[in-house]
Amino acid sequence: MTFTMTAQEEGEMWAEAAQSVVCDITSETFEFTHEMPNKLGRGGFRGVQVHPDIWLAIMDYQYHDDIIFPIPEWEHPLKFGVLLSGSTIDEYGGKLGDGYTCISGSGIQRQTSFKILQTRYVGVDIHMSPDVLRTFFPTTDGEILPQLRFLTQGNDWQSLIYPEITPAIQGVVQQIINCPYHGIAKRMYLQAKVVELMTLQLLPILSHQGGLQPSPKLKSGTIASIHHAREILHSHLENPPLLVELSFDWNNNSWL
Repeated sequence: MTFTMTAQEEGEMWAEAAQSVVCDITSETFEFTHEMPNKLGRGGFRGVQVHPDIWLAIMDYQYHDDIIFPIPEWEHPLKFGVLLSGSTIDEYGGKLGDGYTCISGSGIQRQTSFKILQTRYVGVDIHMSPDVLRTFFPTTDGEILPQLRFLTQGNDWQSLIYPEITPAIQGVVQQIINCPYHGIAKRMYLQAKVVELMTLQLLPILSHQGGLQPSPKLKSGTIASIHHAREILHSHLENPPLLVELSFDWNNNSWL
């Protein structure tokens, strides 16, 4: 059977379960465990703050039923996701699992929906501030690498890419799940593995391979400005305007 459930409804169920069941706070001050609400399924996830701006979620759960989650437009953080078991697919064809990982850039996520199947999900999610890219992948002047700037869209539509899963990625995820350390050693180990996983997922971009191309989605206002600039160029082919002139929208008295 398939149900439709909003993210708010699911969140309320998780919050209710957290009140009725004592959350398993581990001996690590930077880690917590949540069990899945019994109404939804079984299993749960562990959350680990591996860095002041990086949260790691280690997931192992299974829903009782297939569920469709409609997602409203919202401001999405930068996220790296890998599933070793299970898969999800959104209404636009974006797929996580079954051979593909996912990098969700920061920015505005467009309204969509995705389906969770009645199967076991095992994997990791990494949530972070986009400024983390500047910390771990900087240029010589401390800015984000040009190849990665498309992942920090601010108030524009986010970019989504789906790198293929590799044996190296699978191995790092297994190491994260089965981390053998405790205390500060555990935090340092997981931080290193998170950076390694990010690097492996970004490798096709960082190594300039042509097989992985981001497809950023522009807001309607940005698209309109591009079309307007194109019209100006077509109407002034013999005497094209300067770039600074082309960048100003005289109708709205603003820069494009």
